[in-house]
Amino acid sequence: MELVASARLRRAQMRIEAMRPYADRMIELMAGTAQAAGAVRLPLLERRENVKSVAIVPVTGDRGLAGAFNAQVLRRAFAEMREAQGAGQEVRFFTSGKKAQSTVRFRRLTLAQSWTGYSDRPAYSDAQAIAHAVAEAYVAGEVDRVVLVYNAFVSPLVQKVTVSEVLPIPTHVLEGASEDKPSHPVDFFFEPEPRQILERLLPVYVETELYRALLESAASEQGARMTAMRNASKAAGELIDTLTLAMNRARQAEITQEILEVVAGADALTQ
Repeated sequence: MELVASARLRRAQMRIEAMRPYADRMIELMAGTAQAAGAVRLPLLERRENVKSVAIVPVTGDRGLAGAFNAQVLRRAFAEMREAQGAGQEVRFFTSGKKAQSTVRFRRLTLAQSWTGYSDRPAYSDAQAIAHAVAEAYVAGEVDRVVLVYNAFVSPLVQKVTVSEVLPIPTHVLEGASEDKPSHPVDFFFEPEPRQILERLLPVYVETELYRALLESAASEQGARMTAMRNASKAAGELIDTLTLAMNRARQAEITQEILEVVAGADALTQ
């Protein structure tokens, strides 16, 4: 299992490296279009002052044997749930992965929708399905905020639990400027109008963010499983060594006892 996870990890890393530049470019394009469009009112940009309902999207795997990979995501998701409930907000779960689905059902929490069967190798269509569901719930007013919880891939040994607000789309994403990357306004001619382009880009941005989270989670799962199986193999080897030593000592003690009994019996006959 360690070798299989290692091979899958390399493929997952390649997919992440190919995805990240696209996601970064998507944010830059959307930020430029938003600046050109100016102040617009679109459903996915609407920030509601009175948040009554929150959707939490925990991204886990379909299988276990990956150390604390699934548990740490669920632990953080439930912490977000308690925080929202403490503020008087209703919480709904849109789960990705069998582990999140089974845990939410076991705790008898509100499970709006769930998706399974792709955690090892997620496709863009999987991210689209989740994005369409949460976007529809947000536009319809069923939820006022959508929070994504997943493991971000840092290295095969390190997976960082990340909480990201997907909807409403954060303001800093539309501004597209930071201390490291200051904005440089450039005049472009837009066809069609910037507002129409932005209206098309916003759903694609949500899909892209979810797809990035699924890929990050897939790589993190393989890294966690590889590490867990390596530690399990090491622990099993140590246990085998310990039991072998104990067995050899017991056998040696038994042989010694038999020799003593034979010697004692021989002494008794000679006397």
